Amino acid sequence: MTAKGRRRIAAQLNQAARTCARQGAQLTHLRRSVLGLILQADGPVTAYQLLDRLKRVRRGAVPPTIYRALDFLLAQRLIHRLERLNAFVPCAETGHRHGAQFLICRECGTVAEIEDPAAARALAHAAERQGFHLRDAVVEIEGTCAACSHAG
Repeated sequence: MTAKGRRRIAAQLNQAARTCARQGAQLTHLRRSVLGLILQADGPVTAYQLLDRLKRVRRGAVPPTIYRALDFLLAQRLIHRLERLNAFVPCAETGHRHGAQFLICRECGTVAEIEDPAAARALAHAAERQGFHLRDAVVEIEGTCAACSHAG
């Protein structure tokens, strides 16, 4: 990783710590390490991939260690869980409550987070018409990214 990449991740981790503090929570060393691993990943990363990476610096790490950290990071809205992939990605807008839409490429596996307020409003209105009170809406859309479309 380049020095610029390390600085960017350090800035994101510091922002995450400030976000947690504003919410009365603490980004402990372990939680910070797990978030750092997610930020460093080239794409979505599973809990067991995170555990393998964490064991390189924290030999005693076990699955509950990762799952507790992931639960905290999800609750603080620092990461998203992609149900379809059973994997985690960093939140594009750290700590903000927002409906997120994810574009998942079936060819190369890249994931792009987009935030389309019109799509979020349409989902909320559709839910309201059914008498459903929407709490959170995460949409996962599978297809082919631009790079793979052009390559094929």
